Amino acid sequence: MITANACSLQYKDGTLALKPFDLAINKGEVVFITGPSGSGKTSLLKLILGMEFPTSGSFTVLNQPIKAGCDREIRQMRTQIGPIFQEFRLLDGRSVLDNVMLSMRFLGYSQTQMRELATHYIDRVGLSHKLEHTVDRLSWGECQRVAIARAVVRKPKLIVADEPTGNLDQENAKNVLALLMSFCDDETSVIITTHATHLVDHMDAHVRLKMQNGTFVLERGLSHGER
Repeated sequence: MITANACSLQYKDGTLALKPFDLAINKGEVVFITGPSGSGKTSLLKLILGMEFPTSGSFTVLNQPIKAGCDREIRQMRTQIGPIFQEFRLLDGRSVLDNVMLSMRFLGYSQTQMRELATHYIDRVGLSHKLEHTVDRLSWGECQRVAIARAVVRKPKLIVADEPTGNLDQENAKNVLALLMSFCDDETSVIITTHATHLVDHMDAHVRLKMQNGTFVLERGLSHGER
């Protein structure tokens, strides 16, 4: 799924965002990446999404090397990833259904298939009663659930959620984490970044990675014992 060997990331301004590290994330795993702002979580996500290339070492996602000269292949790889960004990037003035269906364009689905799948996943995130509502009429938490439905409706092999608990109270934050984890299966991994370590201490993840100053300072499996 994801492998890194002696991988590092240094930005053009000289900032060493990620110090050399090795990493292996397998199919069907829930992975929490914790750490304060500036610890390297976002830089790691940029590598996963192919938005940045390693400065040294190697980084592979879904069997695709993340490196210069592979733009076309990386774009194809991204069709198998369901990203959930902090800013959501929904289209105001369009309905919940439209926003979810739009993510399936160019993937070979018929209009009927898109509507059926979108309706199913909108129900999965608990918004079937808001199907035809425009997203600008929704609360922040409801917009987040639309973004989740949009990410998972394509049945990606990898779901990546960046700080999904940031603007939620503790109870709703736990519910969103549980919702995201529910999409993990034998073929799909879920990666969640958060600075709210206290929220994930008792979550049944396969892997926990704690980051600090561009370094992984803790790695352990929760469900499968210490690693």
